[in-house]
Amino acid sequence: MISSAQLRAARALLDMDRKTLAELAGVSLPTIQRMESASGVVGGTVETLMKVVEALEKAGVELIAEDAVSQSSGRGVRLKNKNP
Repeated sequence: MISSAQLRAARALLDMDRKTLAELAGVSLPTIQRMESASGVVGGTVETLMKVVEALEKAGVELIAEDAVSQSSGRGVRLKNKNP
C-alpha cells in the first residue's frame, strides 16, 4: 500500500511534476491528482497503483512500507512512528 503523502513525497524527491509522473506511468493526469488528494492510503485499481509505483521506482525512488527495512543505499526521507 502507498499513502498519498508517500506519493507526493516521492514525486518531490524526484523533482517531478504530476504530468510527467502520469506520462511515465501511462495513466491520466486526473488519476494522479486523485491519488495525491486521497486521505491516507491511495485507492484505485491494483493495475493503476502498480504502474505508478513502477514508474517511481524506475525514476529512482524506493517506496518503503511501514516497519520495513530499506534494501537500497542512498539518501532519503522516512517518517518517524507517531507512537514511539
